[in-house]
Amino acid sequence: MTIQLDSNLLFSTFKVTSFTQLEQEIQSIAPSMVEYYLNDLSSSTNESVYINKSNIQQTIFLDEYSLYLDYCDSIYLEFIEKEDEYDTQSLW
Repeated sequence: MTIQLDSNLLFSTFKVTSFTQLEQEIQSIAPSMVEYYLNDLSSSTNESVYINKSNIQQTIFLDEYSLYLDYCDSIYLEFIEKEDEYDTQSLW
């Protein structure tokens, strides 16, 4: 699922002014806090959008998330659903 984020809200949440600074700030914060902030920002909208990946100028890859900056300065958040590798068999 991919959603468009408000860049001002995203930048103010992480206390940065640009996408490049955002990448540096994310590297210095605990991953659980980054996940919490991104979940909080994404909870305001449930509308999935299509992004043309040929228009992406910069990307930040995280564990289950990817942040994209396109040439129009729009920022998108993509959720990457991973399969649970720790499924256990039933005991019965």
